[in-house]
Amino acid sequence: MAWTLYEIPTEHRSQLDEALKDDIVSRQSHTVRDAAAAGGPSGRLYVLVEGSPEGVARADGLLKEAGAKLPTADAERLYRKFKDEEDAASSGMGLFFTE
Repeated sequence: MAWTLYEIPTEHRSQLDEALKDDIVSRQSHTVRDAAAAGGPSGRLYVLVEGSPEGVARADGLLKEAGAKLPTADAERLYRKFKDEEDAASSGMGLFFTE
């Protein structure tokens, strides 16, 4: 699955919301996190878009106007962190429903 990760200033939230409402981008999986909560700068959002190569390319085209694509090393580190948190949350919910 293709993915991209952007850092968006919080003052550009309306541009971000418009990009995520795009017909193609809205069909992809997207996660928006406060950057400060993930160890990044305050006043910023991290935006992860996962899906088809075409959908991710469309997101790249729209999000670059609102913020900056993260460098590969930073993006890969954050992507892994987001996935680990997602897996941990899923495991916790599984335990909740099995008891």
